[in-house]
Amino acid sequence: MAQVNNNQKTKLTPNPSGKQPVRQDQKPPLFRKTNYILMIIGVVLLIIGYFCISGGAAESPEQFNPEVFNTRRIVVAPILILLGLVTEIFAIMWRPKVKEDQNEEKAE
Repeated sequence: MAQVNNNQKTKLTPNPSGKQPVRQDQKPPLFRKTNYILMIIGVVLLIIGYFCISGGAAESPEQFNPEVFNTRRIVVAPILILLGLVTEIFAIMWRPKVKEDQNEEKAE
């Protein structure tokens, strides 16, 4: 059995709240609060788009229901779904700019 020896030493600084020490080499979180808010907005747009596109079935197979081709299902719903997808992609890819003052404080 191989034994892993990690010789990297990380500096721990005391947390002002006193609960757990904070690692100085910790990376910032991948997603921030704004990313999660944008993701929720994208999911809501997708759900609304799918609800708009649903329905319009005929009562019997021999009857044709023209409600299948109304504007809500042909135009509005696909636009909402595309906006939801674009919002999701934007929410995942967007990174907020970090102020230089914060970078200097972290370096010290």
